[in-house]
Amino acid sequence: MTYCIALKLNAGMVFASDSRTNAGVDQISSFKKMRTFNKIGDRSIVILSSGNLSITQNAVNLLEQHGRHADRLNIWNAESMFDVAQLLGECLREVRDHDGVFLKQSNVDAGANFLVGGQIQGERMRLFLIYAEGNFIEASDNTPYFQIGETKYGKPIIDRVIRADTALADAVKCVMVSFDSTMRSNLSVGLPIDLACYQNQSLNLDFQQHITEDDPYFSQISRRWSEGLRGVFASLPTPEWLGDIDHVPPPQ
Repeated sequence: MTYCIALKLNAGMVFASDSRTNAGVDQISSFKKMRTFNKIGDRSIVILSSGNLSITQNAVNLLEQHGRHADRLNIWNAESMFDVAQLLGECLREVRDHDGVFLKQSNVDAGANFLVGGQIQGERMRLFLIYAEGNFIEASDNTPYFQIGETKYGKPIIDRVIRADTALADAVKCVMVSFDSTMRSNLSVGLPIDLACYQNQSLNLDFQQHITEDDPYFSQISRRWSEGLRGVFASLPTPEWLGDIDHVPPPQ
């Protein structure tokens, strides 16, 4: 399992993915699940993946391979992010059609999902969620983020904080808390975390960070968030209808 999240805000975009891959309780490995395509002044595109690792890797590799052929529509000459999402969906279908029947014979799940977002010169920032079947939907101002993988533990903080007008720095903090919450509740998600931050209209991936176990900022965020939650919890009023429920009566 994995956890990936992408935010599309007025100020820019934030992408993050963990690196843990499980093939059983005693087979835990780390594989990068973020792929970037950056041509300064022309396009900045980020792809995040979850699901069957061989399917996702081969689909993105096929997308890259097609990009070497200038005589066909590819990720480097596409004029819109919609085209990019369509290309990736087609690559996913091709790989699943080729490998899926063999995986099914061994009862291996061939499911895979992608988040693809960024900006191409001449159009606005866009973010898409691509399903296992290759079809996709686009993020909006009312729903400015997508998650894939193990989403339920990190979703509450995103729902409470993230809005289209959220500042990029605040969005990065929120994403870090979302990952910390997920990792505390699900061992199938873990460090390192790959994070990319894009400023609107910059047409360059302005900031990328590989967050490992010894990252002091992430450790600080994790500690202070836990302390803050306990402090807020302790300050909540007790329901009056409970009365003196914690009073211990004297022994008879």
